[in-house]
Amino acid sequence: MGYTRREFTKLTLAAAPAIGLIKTPFPGSWLGQGRPQSLINGVQIGAITYSYRSMPDQSAEATLQYIVDSGVSAIELMGDPAENFAGRPSAGRGGGRGARGAQRTPEQVAEQRAAQQAAAAELKAWRTSVSMDRFKALRKLYNDAGVSIYAVKFLNPTMSDEEFEYVFNVAEALGCTHTTLELPTDEAQLTRVGNFAMKRKIYAAYHTHLQGSMTAFDRAFARSPGNMANVDLGHYVAAGNVGGTTLQFLEKHHARVSSVHIKDRRSKDSGADNVPWGTGDTPIREILQTMKKNAWRFPATVELEYRIPEDSDAVRETKKCVQYCAEALV
Repeated sequence: MGYTRREFTKLTLAAAPAIGLIKTPFPGSWLGQGRPQSLINGVQIGAITYSYRSMPDQSAEATLQYIVDSGVSAIELMGDPAENFAGRPSAGRGGGRGARGAQRTPEQVAEQRAAQQAAAAELKAWRTSVSMDRFKALRKLYNDAGVSIYAVKFLNPTMSDEEFEYVFNVAEALGCTHTTLELPTDEAQLTRVGNFAMKRKIYAAYHTHLQGSMTAFDRAFARSPGNMANVDLGHYVAAGNVGGTTLQFLEKHHARVSSVHIKDRRSKDSGADNVPWGTGDTPIREILQTMKKNAWRFPATVELEYRIPEDSDAVRETKKCVQYCAEALV
């Protein structure tokens, strides 16, 4: 069954949980803390949980504590905390890559390859049979703490149809309006992903690194109305503002944006480094003010990528980024 853009937008917005409506304390280890609120003057500031990758505990429960301590009320959730919470087999949780440069015998290479194939098969078998109850429980845990999950990131365009169904099932169980993934170059993959997104009424939003430009999403947009942008505006600046500025990109493509990533990076001519917010060339204030002025409702996702000072940590730095956004939106 086909859907118009307006029909699809209504469906995805209706699926999103309300944010910031309840002001009472929440249960569990967060008891007594105020509920986080990062919906600021009509602009939803969020964070991708990749920002907390340097923190010692990567469980879903610990990640929730980091989010709440950062003052964030809506997130893009990486797949590892969600799947581990749901009981993903340990063989599918990654592992050591071995010492770089170490010489391995052909037998060792074959043994490693066989182990990787066995782990992938075990993970696929788990993904295609697991109940969604644990993911629904995860959503409740986060929602009860005042945090909504607007996107989840672990879709890979090379997955099987059964795994695609699993990923969109997880996104639905978590209350997401979209699932994010890296932007592929294969047009058949763009069509396949977009078709799944339309069938499930959950957008597929593509993330960009230095390939971001005014036309980077044209093929994805043309292939399916289920394909959207999860454009990284910091990377866009570092790539050289190809074809137009960040603000020009948003003015042109805002109807096809599910969420944006914001970070401060220096321009291509200035070295393109990730830097503390307010010291680079990404026009974060102007971006947020434009979102506010136009009442664009897609989230602005904080992604912490600059070097964390030795006397700080990812939670404190993410909190600084959220505060920067709050000051920019006054």
